[in-house]
Amino acid sequence: MFTIKARDALRIELLEAARVDSRITGAAITGSASIGNEDLWSDVDLAFGVRDASEVAPTLADFSERMYSNHGALDHLDVTSGAWIYRVFLLPSTLQVDLAFAPAADFGARAPTFRLVFGSARELPPVKLTNTQELIGYAWLYALHVRACIARKKFWQAEYMLSAMRDQVLALACVRHGLPAREGRGMDALPSNVTAPLQDALVRTLDAAELARAFRTVTSGLLREIRAVDAEFAARLEPTLYELAEIDAAIFV
Repeated sequence: MFTIKARDALRIELLEAARVDSRITGAAITGSASIGNEDLWSDVDLAFGVRDASEVAPTLADFSERMYSNHGALDHLDVTSGAWIYRVFLLPSTLQVDLAFAPAADFGARAPTFRLVFGSARELPPVKLTNTQELIGYAWLYALHVRACIARKKFWQAEYMLSAMRDQVLALACVRHGLPAREGRGMDALPSNVTAPLQDALVRTLDAAELARAFRTVTSGLLREIRAVDAEFAARLEPTLYELAEIDAAIFV
């Protein structure tokens, strides 16, 4: 397990390497450290602006070589968003290191968790808020698959779809309460009157009766959240959603 001291030292080293790299136009601490909310389990999150778009790839390659050669990185994962590329490293100490690179023209705060350490950053338009209609749409789509999977006795797939449906319900609740909706980041801050009923939506055993029970619970939770967004829309969906959730053993194939 990594130590806080080692984590902080690595962050400082990477920032100093960026400071002397002529291609880097700005560097920022992102994530929990940028707002003083780190704990023992936090990772290293840094973002860098690069002078020209053509230099992003070689700059990323050089920092990656540093992570592998100097710090024994075991593997990495790339995630892209627009002009940004996020490379996530896994170290033997279990420390996660997220290094983000963007052309200088696109470098700036994409979230409140962004603290410029040196250089310059652009004022970027606010990131688009989570679309509640999209969350609702995915939820009823997953509901269709849950019913079909239970009926076909594909219980592992049914559990997968049911968990995904439940995640949409919790994301809707996060939006309603002004909490981060992506990747479950706000779920643990939801009030107990939201989360307590959904504890019964957790699948305890992989059998048709248990999956059907959890499905009914998730469906009720979904309708509660839709009513909070649009009561009229919820009333239109309610008969169909409840029909989906009324799984009868007689329909099993």
